[in-house]
Amino acid sequence: KLPAMKMLLSLIALLSAALSANAAPPTCYSRVLSLSKEITESFKELQTSKAEDPCVETLPRLYLDIHNYCVLAKLRDFVAYPRCEKVLEVSELKEKARSLYTIMISYCRRDLVFLTDDCSALENPVLTPIDPS
Repeated sequence: KLPAMKMLLSLIALLSAALSANAAPPTCYSRVLSLSKEITESFKELQTSKAEDPCVETLPRLYLDIHNYCVLAKLRDFVAYPRCEKVLEVSELKEKARSLYTIMISYCRRDLVFLTDDCSALENPVLTPIDPS
């Protein structure tokens, strides 16, 4: 009975450790990375959708690279863009961009490392080709 009980307790401890590893809170970096990807995808969807307002076509491009220092200016410009206030999707996107900016300059300021300050890279992103192999 005793070895079976030890094995059962060991199994429970192992499963608990595995579950707690997956339940770890997101780091500042992972939160910023996931939010920037979410914003970029939402912007792409907005651009390809049949928007009810032509102002959507005039929005500043919103390709985000959180490793590029210019992303902060890009977020500020997008949030401050004066048009499209009446388009719900744009308002929601601006709110997400405002949140990302706040997280980056306030909560994660010391945790982020900017690898470049190439602002043109955010205007004309280099798309990585898909490897056919």
